[in-house]
Amino acid sequence: MTEQVFDDGDNTFLISSEPTLPFDEKIPSRKIIVYETLVDPAVIKIAAENLKSQLFVKYGFLKPAINEITVASIEKYYQPYLMISGKYSIDYYRKRIWNIPVENNVAEVVFPFTRIEAKTAPDASGKIVKTVLLQGEERVKNQTEASLTLNEAGKDISLKDLPSAPSEKNPEEILTKTGTKQVPPDLELSILRMRIFSRPADVSWIANETFHVTERLVIYTPRFRVTCKHIKTGKERAAEFDGVTGKLIHTGDSRITTAST
Repeated sequence: MTEQVFDDGDNTFLISSEPTLPFDEKIPSRKIIVYETLVDPAVIKIAAENLKSQLFVKYGFLKPAINEITVASIEKYYQPYLMISGKYSIDYYRKRIWNIPVENNVAEVVFPFTRIEAKTAPDASGKIVKTVLLQGEERVKNQTEASLTLNEAGKDISLKDLPSAPSEKNPEEILTKTGTKQVPPDLELSILRMRIFSRPADVSWIANETFHVTERLVIYTPRFRVTCKHIKTGKERAAEFDGVTGKLIHTGDSRITTAST
């Protein structure tokens, strides 16, 4: 236990203080989950055949003949979703000065730890009043928690966009065999830190500070990307299907890139 001396020029008194405790950080290793592919590529091929003419509709209603469109390719890839939860807390002290108004005939105020002479000073409105200037510290406790679900770009997404499925027994092996480019190792951790880690600017000294990650995982879900080509124009359009549910996710220009296959 130590003591800090506060001096306003006319009065001196002591406030007890303690040394700063070390920062407490707990970060688990990232868990990798790869969902099983529950939809057969043949089913995706049938869905693509039924969809292909709709990919080249003009003016909202003009469709090309089915024999003018061919399914050029069907590629399987894995779409990553990041999930992380954690909390940050800080128990700290900050310096404060209190102006305590007193009656005009008060000359001095006596506290158990010191006595302070009353002075005249302007208040917030500019009126001259008698006050006692008291210096000290406030103890403040802040805690922030967050649970994030992110895409591979670090953008927030809804949990409803994430399907449920059994997981592969050897996820790392699956990702290696398929050549899937994995998410940068600390992406979700950096985003969580940015969202909840906030040390106040008015810290005098810290009694306790913690940053604990309670959940940290990346889920790779299977996707099928179908590319269809217009035989006459050579133009290509793409459609993406969920490899767990078979649901159509997206259609668009074939130049739109996706994760590695």
